[in-house]
Formats: sequence, C-alpha cells, structure tokens
Amino acid sequence: MALTLANRITFVRLFCIPFFVLLLLYYDWGVRHGEANDVLRIAASILFIVTFLSDALDGYVARTRNEITHLGTIIDPLADKALLLSSLILLSRASPYSYQVHLPIWFVWLVISRDCMLVIGAVLIHVTVGAVTVRPRISGKLTTFFQTLLIVWILTNLHERHFPWLLATAAFLTLVSGTQYFIDGVRQFEKKRHGEIKSIQAVLVGEGAKLKSKAFGGET
Repeated sequence: MALTLANRITFVRLFCIPFFVLLLLYYDWGVRHGEANDVLRIAASILFIVTFLSDALDGYVARTRNEITHLGTIIDPLADKALLLSSLILLSRASPYSYQVHLPIWFVWLVISRDCMLVIGAVLIHVTVGAVTVRPRISGKLTTFFQTLLIVWILTNLHERHFPWLLATAAFLTLVSGTQYFIDGVRQFEKKRHGEIKSIQAVLVGEGAKLKSKAFGGET
C-alpha cells in the first residue's frame, strides 16, 4: 500500500522524536557535568514545537486530500503520545539546575496512568464489543494543549511564578478527560449488554409464540 502525504508527514514526526530525546539527554548531561549548552535546549524546544505543530498539518492534509487511512489513525496518535510522554519523562528526571522550573514526578504518573487506562479500556472494548467508538471530547483536546504548553514552558525557561497554576490546570484536565473517556467506555459495554438482552428477549418471545401456536394447533 502506497503511503499518503499525510502518512509521510506523520512518519517524519516519529523520526524527529529520537533526535529530540537525544538533544534533551545531552543538554541535561552537560548541566550535570558543569558544561551546560543552551544551544541544545533551544534546538530541542524548536524541534518539539515544530513536531507538535506538524500534527495539525498532517491532519489538514489528510482531510483536504481525502487521505484518511487506517494506518494514519494508528500512527498519528502514537506519534502524539510518544512525543508528549518522552518529553514529560525526561523533564521530570532532569537535573534541578537544567530548567527554571521542575516537573513533579506525580504529574507524569498521572498522565501515564490515564493513558494506560485508555489503552486497556480500548482493548477490552475491542475484545468484548468488537468495535471501539472514540467520541472526541473538548476536555481531551484541552488536556493535550495544556500538557504541551507545560512542556514548552519548561523547555523555554519561562518564569516560574505562573507555573503552579498551569500545572494544576493540566492535572485537572487530565483527570476530567480520563473520567469522561472512562464513562464513554462503560456506556459502550452497557450498550452491548442491553443489545444482548434484547436479542435474548426476542428469541424467547419467538419461542413462546411457536409454543402457543403448537398448543392451539393441537387443541383443534
């Protein structure tokens, strides 16, 4: 199967993530050894922003060129999660002197726990229901936006005064979106169960009608 232009852009995003990780690792290594090189941090910041913004580009290309593919629906969110999670993990493990503000490890665990819950839930729904219906939520989009803003804030060494508010907002939205997606998943299970109950009831009604028909037929 030939790759679409949107798929190629997404693969470029995936290809950029290891370079972003290496830039952050070398920058943090330099800080720990008294040889801080801000060029590496700035380069990582630019690469992160460009990679993140290219997500909107491949989505626009896929829609306008009618190139939405099954492969794209898999690798596009994979690229997003790989970029965000690698950033959060590296920033939370960085030297205290690498950035103006430090990302607490509890926030990283919150994000990872939410994503693991969504993945496990999707697998369970796929196995039991047969199809996973993901309903776009504004809270999910806001969560991604504020998590990204949090990362950019740290990478660009912005002032720490407003950082606690930004962190609290991102954490709150992460909880809200995770809860909403969890409720959506439960509703899909319930819909499947109700469908099975109705099917059983229809079968029982049909069997009852047959028995009545036989009974009345025997009396005549």
